Amino acid sequence: MNELIATFIFFFAVIDPVGTIPVFIAVTRGEDAAFKRKVAYKAVAVSALVLLFFVVVGELLLNAIRIPLAAFQIAGGIVLLLFALTMIFGEGKPESEIKSMRDSTETAIFPLAIPSIASPGAMLGAVLMTRNEEFTWVEQAITSSVMLGVLILVLMLLLLARYVHNFIGDSGASIISRVMGLILSSVAVANILGGIKDYFAL
Repeated sequence: MNELIATFIFFFAVIDPVGTIPVFIAVTRGEDAAFKRKVAYKAVAVSALVLLFFVVVGELLLNAIRIPLAAFQIAGGIVLLLFALTMIFGEGKPESEIKSMRDSTETAIFPLAIPSIASPGAMLGAVLMTRNEEFTWVEQAITSSVMLGVLILVLMLLLLARYVHNFIGDSGASIISRVMGLILSSVAVANILGGIKDYFAL
């Protein structure tokens, strides 16, 4: 149970459902309720496909180009750490991604699905949390289920975005994003140390 909770917190941090709400509101402003629901469903569906792709194929790609998993774990940990530091010290997730929006025809995919929901950190996390050498296929399936559970939570929050945003505001979403960044930085350091330990067989 503790591992499931830890996995849930990890994916909650890298996906950051609350931080996605201001992005969703901004890119669907002025649209009717039916359009907003369509964008929410499509964005979450695309995000799920992208992250499941990395769960299934990510490690195979690494093996194909002969990159040791420990090296990827270290590199992934560094990228996750940098990603977490931008969440903590840089612009909050909502502010930076709202600036990236273009027109409403592509908002479900960019910036909502990628990089807001299926962020680079989430993609790397999907690979690191389902390593074949460390986890059985049953454990990987459970991890994938937890990840999909977080995405279902994202969908629910997007469908209730107006009410949630009215409650926490932009500043509340930014604060939560920074707290998630702090949690993610701890996970990133643990991955770096674990990769170094595995690579040098310490």
